[in-house]
Amino acid sequence: MNAAHFHLVVNHLPIIVPIIGLLVMLGGLILKSEVIKRTAYAIFILGAIATVPAFVSGEGAEEVLEKMQDVSHKLIHEHEEKAETFALLSYVLGLIAIVGLWSNWKKKGFASVISYITVVFSLVVLFFAKQTGTSGGEIRHPEIRTEQSNNQIEKKIEKEVDDD
Repeated sequence: MNAAHFHLVVNHLPIIVPIIGLLVMLGGLILKSEVIKRTAYAIFILGAIATVPAFVSGEGAEEVLEKMQDVSHKLIHEHEEKAETFALLSYVLGLIAIVGLWSNWKKKGFASVISYITVVFSLVVLFFAKQTGTSGGEIRHPEIRTEQSNNQIEKKIEKEVDDD
């Protein structure tokens, strides 16, 4: 398994896990269940932890892809920029979840507020997760790219072929 393959294996977890965490947290809020909220916090923490191998493996995946001729370095760079933002936000969500879990466990007065902050912040994280996932997919899946980026890549490939 090379670095690109490993990245493809682990990169879905930081996107999927917060979705599950959000659904569980919403269930905990609707059912007014502290146990379900704690479970959601644990899921968000796991999502932040899962971000580490996905983010770290991206550099190795980039090195593998840079050796391929039909890969756009511009798309790789865009994905890398979005992944940096997403990773940072995922780590912050994990920290919020740690505070939320602690405050819920200790029955602090602000525990309820933290649960709502977690929901809102998880939506922000999921927005960036979608951006990151889509930009990563566009690197090797031209069928999901916008028409403009397809045209730019085709022109670049044509230019590289003409230069050879």
